[in-house]
Amino acid sequence: MLQFYAAPQFSEGVIFKQDSAPPHYGNNVREFLDTTFFQRWIGRGAVIAWPPRSPDIMPLDFYLWGYMKQHVYSERINDINHLKQRITDVIHSVTPDVLTCVWEDLDYRLDVCWATNGAHIELR
Repeated sequence: MLQFYAAPQFSEGVIFKQDSAPPHYGNNVREFLDTTFFQRWIGRGAVIAWPPRSPDIMPLDFYLWGYMKQHVYSERINDINHLKQRITDVIHSVTPDVLTCVWEDLDYRLDVCWATNGAHIELR
């Protein structure tokens, strides 16, 4: 997905942040990142290191996963099919207005990072 869909849409010179999840740490993934984002990717095994357990400003981290867990588990899950249905229902409940709010919050977070020159911050 990164190779065929995401990377071709990135601007020239973009710095890519890799989350270093085990499937994303494979040799083939790191080779692709080294080739595509030469010395411009952040993650485990990269030239630019990212401290473990550091706070992220990515919308999936600060918004979507918490939203999903809160709503999926708002009722007791009976079995795997019920879990799959709850996940599907919650994903469908994310409206364009919600996504607009998420991107506005990301813009704010980026402004704070810029203003503090990347210093440690706490955002709630």
